[in-house]
Amino acid sequence: MMPTNSRSTAHHTVTPDHFTSPRAEPSQRSNCFIAFVSRNCQRSAMSAGSTSTSGLDPIAFPPTPTSISDLTSIPSSSSSPLSSSAAPTEAVLFSSGNPRIEETRGVMHLYRDITPSSSTSTSTSSSVILPIGRKPLVCVLAVPNHMTYADFCKFCGSFIQHMLEMRIVRIDGVDEQYSVIIRFDEQSFTDDFYKHFNRKRFSSLEEDICCVRYTVDVQQTESIERAQSSVSSSADCPVCLERLDQDKDSGGILTTICNHSFHCSCISKWTDSSCPVCRYCQQQAESTCSICGQSENLWLCVICGFVGCGRYKEGHAVRHWKETQHCYSLELETQRVWDYVGDNYVHRLIQSKTDGKLVEISGDQQDEISRTCDCDEDLSEALLNSKVEAIVEEYNNLLTSQLENQRKHFESLLLEIKEGNDKEIDEAVEKALHAKLPKLQLKLNKAIEEKTFLEEINKNLLENQEMWEEKIGKAEKREQISTRLKDLKIKQLEEQLSALIAQIESVTTDGPTNSAVSEIKNATVITLPSANNNTGETSGKEEGN
Repeated sequence: MMPTNSRSTAHHTVTPDHFTSPRAEPSQRSNCFIAFVSRNCQRSAMSAGSTSTSGLDPIAFPPTPTSISDLTSIPSSSSSPLSSSAAPTEAVLFSSGNPRIEETRGVMHLYRDITPSSSTSTSTSSSVILPIGRKPLVCVLAVPNHMTYADFCKFCGSFIQHMLEMRIVRIDGVDEQYSVIIRFDEQSFTDDFYKHFNRKRFSSLEEDICCVRYTVDVQQTESIERAQSSVSSSADCPVCLERLDQDKDSGGILTTICNHSFHCSCISKWTDSSCPVCRYCQQQAESTCSICGQSENLWLCVICGFVGCGRYKEGHAVRHWKETQHCYSLELETQRVWDYVGDNYVHRLIQSKTDGKLVEISGDQQDEISRTCDCDEDLSEALLNSKVEAIVEEYNNLLTSQLENQRKHFESLLLEIKEGNDKEIDEAVEKALHAKLPKLQLKLNKAIEEKTFLEEINKNLLENQEMWEEKIGKAEKREQISTRLKDLKIKQLEEQLSALIAQIESVTTDGPTNSAVSEIKNATVITLPSANNNTGETSGKEEGN
């Protein structure tokens, strides 16, 4: 086993304001989980009989619970600095971190659930009793391990946008479940979350019920470092490579059980139950005998997968062979296969990674390998190459999955940028159209005015046309009448002229008489009246000699 380097720290009281600062680096969030500074009292180092300088005794740790039901019956110490609230509180031991690397232990004080037992998830909000002096900090207990981080984020629904930070922790003595400490941005959303999810089933197909408790404070009691972490902390999200800020668009920050922080929007796309960075999985069930529950000297049936204890315990593996005639069983501790029919270990062949030759492992060699791990050069090289190949394959799979996630992430970013550019172009076109609209509207108004003016002129012209046509008709009629009168007068004058010419000719021919000559000489020319005056002809009076 690795040497354990244990370091203990004194109790520290934390308020929700110190849960995690948005400006803190992920390494500070991972190692400190919360700020361990108290502004109200001074603390002394943990030791037997040590007392606080402010007159407050150190918190007495309750016994480790064995199930979630036991958590509700652990009272907190009466001398706790924050147990003076009107509602009763209880202390719950928790731990976080990868136990193989670093583990942080602490205690959190929760308000008791004082809601009437008759109230269920369908009860009205008026029947829910909220503790006095509560803070925007809650703890969701008893989340089943098969529920991944993405499932829990989906279960929270729209409340994920109002969560500043979520922290995954383990409750001591409970291996099949984990808990989530959540800090909200406002108290109203905290109360709505409590009313909506407390005593509500995680799924309609399961019996697991969501247990939400208001949290008074969270205290760290011990930090154990067992190995140096190979994963360096960064201020950026390992998935999207953007800075870890408590942004409402990304839904805050989620810190896994192994102290790796992600954006909630990024971890919600991770469908695996393991950590995207270190592949640590909370759900690590220990193999036990299927009959008696023994955890030592276990054998796995290679035919059906039955796990039973060896003949030096209860002998359930041998009994399984007698009942089912499954003669091959794998020893989980040494990974050797036992043949019940031959009553010995089977021969195993290992292919060398260097030259491809098959190397046989005899029973004596297997015993020697299991005891001292001392084998020949070919076998040692084959085992080493096998381990290296497994590590390389795992690394390649991890790298491939991470690159695929990165590709999807950056493709989504490109799509968002493209949509943003299209939106900006549409807005620019719309803005240009709005700028041209007044000018076009002005031209349209002028055209409408001109059209109205021309229509009025056309209407007046049509009216005047009828009047002038009537006047022209009358003028033409008068002209025709005048022409007929003139023609008639000309005809009359022509007749008179003809008669006069005939008379003159007759006088010239016969010779004029004295009286006629005298009459002509003394005659007077009288002008004829105009054509419009239709009166009789006027004859001149002859004057006597």
